[in-house]
Amino acid sequence: MGQSQQTENSEEIDVKALQDMYKKFVMECPSGLLFLHEFKRFFGVDPTGEASDYAENMFRAFDRNGDNTIDFLEFVAALNLVFRGDLEHKLRWSFKVYDKDNNGYVDRSELRSIIDSIYRIKKGTKTDMNESQLSVDEVVDRILEAVDSDGDGHINMEEFIRGAQQDAWVLNMLKLDMNPAGWVLEQRRRSAHF
Repeated sequence: MGQSQQTENSEEIDVKALQDMYKKFVMECPSGLLFLHEFKRFFGVDPTGEASDYAENMFRAFDRNGDNTIDFLEFVAALNLVFRGDLEHKLRWSFKVYDKDNNGYVDRSELRSIIDSIYRIKKGTKTDMNESQLSVDEVVDRILEAVDSDGDGHINMEEFIRGAQQDAWVLNMLKLDMNPAGWVLEQRRRSAHF
């Protein structure tokens, strides 16, 4: 009791790293607000590279109040979730990444867009691309078949969470999004900003 549940990624942000991030945040964003182009620069993401779409989706999920900016509190809250959140919280966050139009559902085109981004990033980093090489559309079809329990062509948050928790293949296909900490750490390592 009282101990937090261990997640797949046991790395945590220490106080020194948080202080360094705050200093960099204030230097990059003296207004106290981080815009999308600054977010990409902050993490060293090429605006036209494979990670660009993924970074945009992460930015949107971090922007909790929907004002198209991230303030430092939103930034810290997001990093806390990324590094310390349990599986269900990460799935809830991941659902927000997928739900581009914020309507409470993930439709085929939203799902396809994210899966395509994940494939492009994996191809760019040459990780895990030996997986039976399903096409993006085949992956989308399999995920919808496994997760869309009422068959309406949309995935609500409950279906998304339940489906990912109950189907190891679905969870594995979402792994890049389920491990935003790995993405953040990798971008932080690549960036001269940290």
